[in-house]
Amino acid sequence: MISSSKFKLRVLFFVLGVLILCNLVLAQGRHKLEKTLTHRAFPEHKIKLNEPKLCDKTVQQYSGYFDVNNTKHLFFWFFESRNKPQEDPIVLSLTGGPGCSSLISVFLEIGPCTINEKGDGTTPNSYSWTNYANMIFLDQPTNAGYSYGGDVSNTTAAAADIYVFLQIFFQQFPKYAKLDFHIAGESYAGHYIPALAAEIYNNNNNKIHSHINLESILIGNGFVNPLVQFKYYPDMACNSSYGSVLDNATCNKMRNDYPRCENFIKKCYESKNADDCSDATIHCSIEMIEPYLDAGKNLLDIRYPCNGTLCNPGLIAVENFGDRKDVKTELGVDPSLEYQICNIVGITFEFLHSGDMILPFHKLIPPLLENNIRVLIYAGDADFLCNWIGNEAWVKELQWSGKEGFNNAKVSPWVNKNTSKQAGEVRTFKGLTFLRIFEAGHMPPYDQPSSSLDFFSRWLFKEKLYIS
Repeated sequence: MISSSKFKLRVLFFVLGVLILCNLVLAQGRHKLEKTLTHRAFPEHKIKLNEPKLCDKTVQQYSGYFDVNNTKHLFFWFFESRNKPQEDPIVLSLTGGPGCSSLISVFLEIGPCTINEKGDGTTPNSYSWTNYANMIFLDQPTNAGYSYGGDVSNTTAAAADIYVFLQIFFQQFPKYAKLDFHIAGESYAGHYIPALAAEIYNNNNNKIHSHINLESILIGNGFVNPLVQFKYYPDMACNSSYGSVLDNATCNKMRNDYPRCENFIKKCYESKNADDCSDATIHCSIEMIEPYLDAGKNLLDIRYPCNGTLCNPGLIAVENFGDRKDVKTELGVDPSLEYQICNIVGITFEFLHSGDMILPFHKLIPPLLENNIRVLIYAGDADFLCNWIGNEAWVKELQWSGKEGFNNAKVSPWVNKNTSKQAGEVRTFKGLTFLRIFEAGHMPPYDQPSSSLDFFSRWLFKEKLYIS
């Protein structure tokens, strides 16, 4: 079994998408919250919430904790739509990692505010996805962000917790339960989202559970099908539209090394052994990611060097703001809880050792498509970590009744209606759409906020992204 601490550390950086080591988040108590919500089908689960005014005072907000058997406590933050909250869809946003906080999405990407330059307050985000949707941001699994309690070490267990949270939330807020529901996320959410969508779909016929109106899933720069995606790291590093960032010898070595990576992954899939799967993650990262890291490149954006510990100073600002006592108090969080933007030691290691990272979650998507649940896979084309080339490849290989039609469909320009400029390329057939976003890295809403809001709103309201 491979055990190099250096390489294990590197693979954690790879999966996480940010380059920082954090300490395990632990908390002994929590801030007193105003209201408790329960569900008769889940008597040992409850939601405790209050109504903060942080970030956007113009809309209804709820924040607090989902308590699982009093052993796990998941933090959430809900914002009503700025538009028509009684009619607009409701969207659950999941951040990747595994182990990163939803505040990344709130403050850097799609939330209703951003952190100001001084770091002591917020400013409105005119490109927030709350312009067109009611949004739930959830810190999960346990010990991510403000969440705390017993460990969760795999995607399936995490999805089960989220499902119960949704059951309680929608039972207590029937005005939101009747709305179309979408699940969106990025990076390792490429694992979470198919698992949660399957959990919802498989339980929607359960008479004692609330039916969830699952309309679609949106996965951005996701890590979904590792066997295919690892194959295309050499192409992204050596043959992308931004030019080669590695020398020919390194490029050729990466391509020649992929068959060994492939064999490790196949062994994992055959044995279903956690050690085999953990080894596959480590070995493939050594062969396919390590050369890129050794060249000093930015995992999140091939166009730029990695400046600073996190490669993005905005992430540091989120961590500092999230750890402020006044912010935690306002959100119903114990002020003594130490906030971290990402928890590698407490979560990422657990997912690595369980073998979860290398597992193929694309297999859960065809049943969704066959049952009229729409699927949008989008990717910023400057990201290396979960690059668009690998994402397009696994989407084209997806085994479903529309495979041939999708692969034969025309790749069309996608024009941002707000700017009248081409923002990317799109291919769509029936319920499946693949969207390449130009000039965007691992977090497209951060790099291209206007264009991201454009595709999001058009997807929600079933408007075409392509030019006929």
